[in-house]
Amino acid sequence: MDYKLNPNLVTLHKAFISRKSGAVLEGGSRSGKTWSGIDFLIWLCSNVHYVGSKHGTCTINIIKETYNSFKTTLYDDFNRRLPDYGIPSPFMDRKDVSTFWLWGNRINLLGADNETVHQGVSSDYFWINEALDVSNYVFDQAEMRCRRFWWIDYNPKVVEHWVYDKVCNRSDVLHTVTTLLDNPAISKAEKRKILSYEPTHPDDRALDVDKRRPHPTNVANGTADDYMWRVYGLGERAAPEGIIFQNVKWVKEFPTDVDKVYYGMDFGYTNSPTALVRIAPTGPPSEGGKLFMQQLIYQPTESSTKLLPLLEDCVKAKLLDRRDALWCDSSGDEMITGLRANKWRAFGVNKYKGSIEFGIALLKRYSLHIVDCHHWRKEQSLYKWREVNGIRLDEPVDEHNHLWDAARYAALQNLRHVA
Repeated sequence: MDYKLNPNLVTLHKAFISRKSGAVLEGGSRSGKTWSGIDFLIWLCSNVHYVGSKHGTCTINIIKETYNSFKTTLYDDFNRRLPDYGIPSPFMDRKDVSTFWLWGNRINLLGADNETVHQGVSSDYFWINEALDVSNYVFDQAEMRCRRFWWIDYNPKVVEHWVYDKVCNRSDVLHTVTTLLDNPAISKAEKRKILSYEPTHPDDRALDVDKRRPHPTNVANGTADDYMWRVYGLGERAAPEGIIFQNVKWVKEFPTDVDKVYYGMDFGYTNSPTALVRIAPTGPPSEGGKLFMQQLIYQPTESSTKLLPLLEDCVKAKLLDRRDALWCDSSGDEMITGLRANKWRAFGVNKYKGSIEFGIALLKRYSLHIVDCHHWRKEQSLYKWREVNGIRLDEPVDEHNHLWDAARYAALQNLRHVA
């Protein structure tokens, strides 16, 4: 094929032939990270591993936040890219595809939401698409079972992450940052959309921020967005404005030497998850106390009958005891009644006017230490204060808050009088 190579593809090839452990593709939207991953996968299967080759065939695991997320992203990318090589795409009819084959090589599609699955899954290669939505645990499990090489890609949509701290600076990893300007295959429509986020005049990009002029067209059209431009245009690490819990510390484990552990639960049904969280303070906030928090359940449950087995799993894992009180969303009367009928100590938390804002303030009094998982990472980066006409209100947007609400219920009941 006669086209200019994308720098992401060059990085993958260079890292592989130089025997690096892996490669990190960081950058803005439409910079060609995903397509380069597909191109590299095709090269591996057709030039390095194929039936009869001296290296033999291989297994490649592709990992995303959830299995269902493949259907809205990578299915389309494979459908568009494979035919360019004369390869029929296995995703054209959009049926569920968890495994497909190229030149005798097995490619598995795995969701990262079920972390226990990754404890026994080995591979010759693995690729994590949108790695900031995947937990450190899943990456570690995949890497320790990877026989040859791996790569990850992402848009840098947060300022702090385990990928930045534990992967990007490794000497055995090749790391590159790209933008839409590095992608020779970007369409005019895609480029125009991303450029519409630029908040400052293009001629002023090299100037200090306070000396830059507003972008006349983008400001007039109402498309200028500093966060979107920095992350998806420039490929810079940035945090969206208005995040409620900006300062959290991600930890590997929940402590075992705490005096008290409290449980909170927010109910979800068909489209929203039920979230069960445990929290444990290490001291009063006035003395620099920490508040440890851990997700135990994050799954839609249509009824208490669906929830009961999940609670029993927590008991078996010694994360929960039947004697523990579960402080729940008081609007879920039927769920609470069903839990009590099955000998669980479930109680509704008093939700009064202003209790949401008070509960948020209560949590923020502590130094928050959260056991790392991709669901809480996602909620932390998206739970924001509401804005109206550019004015920020002291009221949160009622989205991406299932874990936060569960933690808030536990705190409201048990920590409100702690000095």
